[in-house]
Amino acid sequence: MKKLQPQEILNQLQDFPNWNFINNGIEKHFLFKDFVAAMQVMNAIAEVAEKQSHHPEWFNVYNKLHIRLTTHDCDGVSDKDFELAAAIEKIIAKHF
Repeated sequence: MKKLQPQEILNQLQDFPNWNFINNGIEKHFLFKDFVAAMQVMNAIAEVAEKQSHHPEWFNVYNKLHIRLTTHDCDGVSDKDFELAAAIEKIIAKHF
């Protein structure tokens, strides 16, 4: 898996509003109407992540979800992270 260079990451992030490049990963915060909505989205993301064999680092408290994507095999951001981010954005769009 090829580690993307910082400029490549920043260029791709232009297509991912509110995602940020921080400490060798891309991250985004989400806010849902309640805990159940947050868990529904997390479960949908989990199914896609498992199919892609690429799993997010995430943190959830009630209606808040923080997602961080990084590829441990290359110690940074790869195309796998952007593929999962795109899938996450599609899931989010269905829930709003």
